[in-house]
Amino acid sequence: METVLRIGFIYFFLMVAFRAMGKRELNKMSAFELVMLLLIPDLFQQAAIREDFSMTNATVATATLMTLVFLTSVISHVSKRAHEVINGAPTVLVTAGRYVEENMNRERIAPDELLAEMHKAGYERLEQIKWAILEDDGKISLVPVDGEHPPQRSDDDPDPS
Repeated sequence: METVLRIGFIYFFLMVAFRAMGKRELNKMSAFELVMLLLIPDLFQQAAIREDFSMTNATVATATLMTLVFLTSVISHVSKRAHEVINGAPTVLVTAGRYVEENMNRERIAPDELLAEMHKAGYERLEQIKWAILEDDGKISLVPVDGEHPPQRSDDDPDPS
């Protein structure tokens, strides 16, 4: 039972810590995937190098971790409020071609970083963007002003990234 409690504490501590760090640090990976990637090898390490001779202990710890990840995803799926607390909510960075500086500062997004994302998408000026939204997965979505479209690349053009 002590193993289950210890793993539960570590899981929730790391979940809160990664949420506090912000969305950009977790780009393309959920906090739960990262926690599992960090913890599972460490859980079996002690058993593998014989510091703790019990493979059962490592297996129970890993099963506890996976159960917590599963339960967190179920709760997040069932409750919109829980989803926002666990995963965060999208943040508007640009509205009507103007930076929302308060949101950019809170999310630690520099104007140059946003401009780089715009250029990758084929936009040259901030005025071409109606909305720029930092999604809960760390990606920046761009919504152009009506009538604005990025230039179309042909297959012969080199990839700009």
